Amino acid sequence: MPIRNEYKFFEAVEKSFDKATPFTHWDPGILEQIKQCNAVYRMFFPVKIGDKIEVIKAYRVQHSHHKTPCKGGIRFALTVNLDEVMALAALMTYKCAIVNVPFGGAKGGIAIDPKKYSAYDLEKITRRYTSELIKKNFIGPGTDVPAPDYGTGEREMAWILDTYLSMRPGEIDALGCVTGKPVTQGGVRGRKEATGLGVYYGIREVCNIPDVMKRLGLAMGVEGKTVVVQGLGNVGFHAAKFFREGGAKVIGLAEFEGAITNPAGLNEEEVFQHRKNTGSILNFPGATNITRSVDALELECDILIPAALENVINGKNAPRVKARIIGEAANGPLTPEADEVFIKKGVLVVPDMYLNAGGVTVSYFEWLKNLSHVRYGRMEKRFTENLNTHILGQLEELTGKNVKTKEREFIMHGPEEADLVYSGLEETMITATHEIMACWKSNPTIPDMRTAAYVVAINKVGTSYAELGIFP
Repeated sequence: MPIRNEYKFFEAVEKSFDKATPFTHWDPGILEQIKQCNAVYRMFFPVKIGDKIEVIKAYRVQHSHHKTPCKGGIRFALTVNLDEVMALAALMTYKCAIVNVPFGGAKGGIAIDPKKYSAYDLEKITRRYTSELIKKNFIGPGTDVPAPDYGTGEREMAWILDTYLSMRPGEIDALGCVTGKPVTQGGVRGRKEATGLGVYYGIREVCNIPDVMKRLGLAMGVEGKTVVVQGLGNVGFHAAKFFREGGAKVIGLAEFEGAITNPAGLNEEEVFQHRKNTGSILNFPGATNITRSVDALELECDILIPAALENVINGKNAPRVKARIIGEAANGPLTPEADEVFIKKGVLVVPDMYLNAGGVTVSYFEWLKNLSHVRYGRMEKRFTENLNTHILGQLEELTGKNVKTKEREFIMHGPEEADLVYSGLEETMITATHEIMACWKSNPTIPDMRTAAYVVAINKVGTSYAELGIFP
């Protein structure tokens, strides 16, 4: 994949960091400490696959310990390498700081193609990886808390939890050693769709800022806007879903085998089922095929959502991108060269380190749930319903009018766990959006939203170090 190799990922993150430092007041030594990865664990371990022994290469990187535990996903992919894991760990530090989640950044990965292994073999690899992390104290509810990433999901997180429980018997907060678990194993409702929903909340809030929309020449709100989503995995699927439900028109969807477009709009669930039945999104009824997936990035649209892998938009294809807003649902989909192109073109890039923070935000909620040992909504749901029923009854008695059934059900509804998770995520994304925009507005020389986001992150991490007394 030549596009991915054009720019080293960690160097790209460092370049964006360095671009932001002139707009901060921190000592160069503090900035250097914030930028570096604090702990890097590269491991090789043997696993018997069939009749042969395979040596598996894996990583875990803890970028920052300004707050603990560290937090970050684990990805299974042949492309996993140290540079990528370091870059993703650094992004996690800045991401957590921006959305006010009290974790240091971390990331992990195993260099395998999960599609080539049976579930039994994947379980062996995952459990052995977990045991290696435990040996070096690179996992634990107060130390380092992994989560799903590309190529992993609830199943792998359940294996990690079970391995940890077997090696740390009696640890009362052990459920908090990993997030993204099945609900039956201490997971939280709303986690699966969290990243895609966070992308929607973030873009929606940006589209509700009058001066930003005026500068871009777009109408307020997401309703009626055209959207192209690259990547129909968990993040891309749910981003497309929430944009469609929010009134936007998803006119293009792309996957590695190609892309499809329909000016009348596409339904992501129907496309997903078509791909499930045929093995490809191509030839979807009513849509036009696009042979190369990357060509979908150049479709005429209002909002482009790259939700696949890093470096898909670079200095070469960026001039051909026609979107007015680019929402980075993936990690690092734009190179620094692409950023410069979009600054000159007046395109708004909503950066990954803030926009795709929905996953870690809801992971934080799951971690808190595990430490509190109580489901969200359990203590307040009935109380709220009883209180609202009483208030509604009093209003109807005083006015002599009955509230319609639909409104009655809405008013009387006590919050379920998913309701509270969605509400907390929405609040997080709205607050972060305005913090970044306020930073950008206060210093017009900041060139773009990514740099403003880095300034916000650097200031928060630097303040944490200063308050700990590590630096004068």
